[in-house]
Amino acid sequence: MEKIKIAIVGIGNCASSLVQGIEYYKTKNSTDAIGLMHYELGGYKPYDIKVVAAFDIDKRKVGKDVAEAIFQPPNCTTTLCADMPKAGTIVRMGRVLDGVADHMKTYHEKYAFLLSDEKEAGKQAVVRELKTSGAEILLNYLPVGSDQAATFYAECALEAGVALINNMPVFIASNPNWASRFDTAGLPIIGDDIKSQLGATIVHRVLTNLFKNRGVKLERTYQLNTGGNTDFLNMLDRTRLISKRTSKTEAIQSQTENRLDDENIHIGPSDWVAWQKDNKVCFLRMEGKLFGDVPMNLELRLSVEDSPNSGGIVIDAVRCCKLALDRGKGGILYSPSAYFMKHPPKQFTDDEAYNLTEDFIQGKRED
Repeated sequence: MEKIKIAIVGIGNCASSLVQGIEYYKTKNSTDAIGLMHYELGGYKPYDIKVVAAFDIDKRKVGKDVAEAIFQPPNCTTTLCADMPKAGTIVRMGRVLDGVADHMKTYHEKYAFLLSDEKEAGKQAVVRELKTSGAEILLNYLPVGSDQAATFYAECALEAGVALINNMPVFIASNPNWASRFDTAGLPIIGDDIKSQLGATIVHRVLTNLFKNRGVKLERTYQLNTGGNTDFLNMLDRTRLISKRTSKTEAIQSQTENRLDDENIHIGPSDWVAWQKDNKVCFLRMEGKLFGDVPMNLELRLSVEDSPNSGGIVIDAVRCCKLALDRGKGGILYSPSAYFMKHPPKQFTDDEAYNLTEDFIQGKRED
């Protein structure tokens, strides 16, 4: 198969896990490839993905080969491939806008960003890089709260004629105006806000559905998360969390039989614990009533390495997006968005979204 050419905005921990994962699965076959939902998807293997363009704003990453940049601080995720071959793609200076929270400038450099001295890229420079690289799909890995930067790169994708996978919670695919523009341009879009493979949101959703299907009335719930990567450090600025809280909360509310009152549901990042690094710990509590109005509660602690937890999901999202390009399908990919993302344009149960996505992959539905 030909390579799927992708561009990445934000060479952080998630991008590091993705790029390493693409290399890691080159040595695996379908029988020993642990951690993938699909080893082959539409004829494409995980290693059929190639990074042909990349953008960041940290001086430790800009100007370096992608294979080197992914290991630069403040990245701190698990190393999957210590001996990464050169990618042949240099990380270019991007556009800052609101891509860096002000408070992160006050932390030690091993935790925070060091802004590059290079001149920021304008729109035409980014568009030119996307076009000349041959990129087909742009992956947005910007930090939470980067509303202006996210819309800047969405504009660049439209002008360059590339598809978009929006992995962060700025609502683009789920915004009718943006969705209409990608549809008009004939460009696929998947979004918004990536779900992890087995993370807090997917576990919380499945349990919420379990309560509903077993006749248990869910009355109150919370999901508290701590971590030590730059994502959690960035989110210490609570003003950047509006869309993130909305995304995570709606992911759960959409699965309830009756929406919970605002005071009875609390979901979102709670604190940054430096020594946790890329490990994320979720504390989840659900309170409800069983047969005869008898009360019950469930408490769960989930510990996962945060960034690899999204890698396999993004690999599938990229391949679904490529299938849409191969088929000449533009606009929202509803089924993959519902299965891979927390805040898709249309919510389904995860079982429904899985079946719809399988039908999309097999060409049984155009989406």
